[in-house]
Amino acid sequence: MYDRILKIIFIFFIFLYHSSAFSKTSENQNFNQRYLSNYFSALVSHENGNNELAIKYFNSTRNILRDYPSYFDQYITSLVLENKVKEAINQIKFFDSINKVNNFQANLLLTIDALKNNKFNKANNFILDMERVLIPGSYEQIIYQILNSYNQLFLEKKINEIENYGKLSTILLAFQYCYLDNKKANNYFADLLNLEGGDYSRYLFFYISNLISIKDYDMAKFLSSKIEPITSTLLILQTKNWMEENNFNKFSKIFSCKSESDILSEIFFLISNLYSSQEDYQMSNFYLGISNYLNPKFKFNLSLASENFYLMNKDKELKKVLNNFDKNDGMYYWYKIKKEFEILKETEGKEKSLSFLNTKLKNLKIQSPKIYFDLGNIYKGFKDYRKSIENYNIALNSINKDSDSYADILYRRGGSYERLKEFERADEDLLLALELNPDQPYVLNYLAYSWLERKINIDQSMQMLLKAYEQKQSDPYIIDSVGWAYYLTEDYDLAEKFLKNALLIMPEDPIVNDHYGDVMWQLDMKLQARYYWNAALSSDEAEEKLIEDINDKLLFGLKNFQ
Repeated sequence: MYDRILKIIFIFFIFLYHSSAFSKTSENQNFNQRYLSNYFSALVSHENGNNELAIKYFNSTRNILRDYPSYFDQYITSLVLENKVKEAINQIKFFDSINKVNNFQANLLLTIDALKNNKFNKANNFILDMERVLIPGSYEQIIYQILNSYNQLFLEKKINEIENYGKLSTILLAFQYCYLDNKKANNYFADLLNLEGGDYSRYLFFYISNLISIKDYDMAKFLSSKIEPITSTLLILQTKNWMEENNFNKFSKIFSCKSESDILSEIFFLISNLYSSQEDYQMSNFYLGISNYLNPKFKFNLSLASENFYLMNKDKELKKVLNNFDKNDGMYYWYKIKKEFEILKETEGKEKSLSFLNTKLKNLKIQSPKIYFDLGNIYKGFKDYRKSIENYNIALNSINKDSDSYADILYRRGGSYERLKEFERADEDLLLALELNPDQPYVLNYLAYSWLERKINIDQSMQMLLKAYEQKQSDPYIIDSVGWAYYLTEDYDLAEKFLKNALLIMPEDPIVNDHYGDVMWQLDMKLQARYYWNAALSSDEAEEKLIEDINDKLLFGLKNFQ
């Protein structure tokens, strides 16, 4: 934020100098008096992400917009970020008629306008203008090449392949074949689902959507039956829900391969997602605004904007986006409830957030194991382990035992039983989870650590922890567990080594500090031991039993803990 303000101040003084240098005319004197403050306010508002306010100030300085391309560019950006894409396009057309607007952003939006209105020859001219101002090697060059390729597709009705973009080329080809109603489209969608090195499950929606459009319902149902009911993305869970309810018409209502705008909308969503993954949330929302303009029917894509705003800590903007989802939107309505719950939890606390959640659940139309899984996690986070178990039970009873999620829910339910000290049930769940997935490092760690805490199965615990450590050598919780196992076997030197590493990663964790204090005591470093015990006490996360034990250690050392 500090760097942004400095940048704006710098621009401000440059602008002040510029305007002063040419202040001999009454027009420029008028400019100095009337516009300088609003100019500065527009820049600050834009940089702070307050686009609604920025637009107000930009509009109050319209007389100078055409004279300052970078200033105008930020105005256009603010309009798009406020989902006023059509207005942005109209402003570009207006100022272009006065003073040629020749930058990438302006030409991009003019291209989008032409393509949306099926004016492909006109779009070609704007694409040529775009080429002249783009930055080589940037994302702008990729966007230019995609638009050029797809415009030729729309004009000539034939494949226009873009090479050298790896998996992106496969995605682009899939939609090209889909647009031309070519059977190869399904092969490309299937290939995307089998790609490694990323999550390409999104394209299952388009695969199933295309199968429905050609009335291949059997294949569509087969694919939807294989969808993981808990860990899948929102769009794929929504796909599964529609298929189970035979709501085949839902697919064509939000997307069609035969629509140029719909296809381009998906391409810009892809670009938006790319920027989001690189934590450039403003540019992500900019391209998402274009995507939504091209296909406002696919409102589910707006969930990306809500995630961006959530990560930017912009609750007001987040709530505004969430208002797009209603009771008829299935999993996305549940997503909305969860996000609003998370905001309330952070701002109002446990009681009000849970009250809100319970009220909303009464009106929830959809039933899904994912919802009960999420509720189990919510209640577990609040340490209401009985409630978490109740919801995990429903989730488990709603899925097949061969589901990838089954072992994970057992692990989580086992953890709740363990916290309730119902160790027999906890061990039963955790051992069954390991039976289903023998090498799962977090289950190995949790069960082994539980045994260590109970001082049972020490040797077996050590073997399990070393197995977990082989897979997750940088995980601080597993490192701590290994160190604690060495402590219990009285190998204090190795214990110190592992616990020190855990402490370096999690210096404020109360349990790690407590453990390290114990090993310091055993190594006859009494002063250091008391230092780390006190550090554990100072943590807000220290539980009552731990606080009680540490206070005892501070008074008597470890003699009561042998």
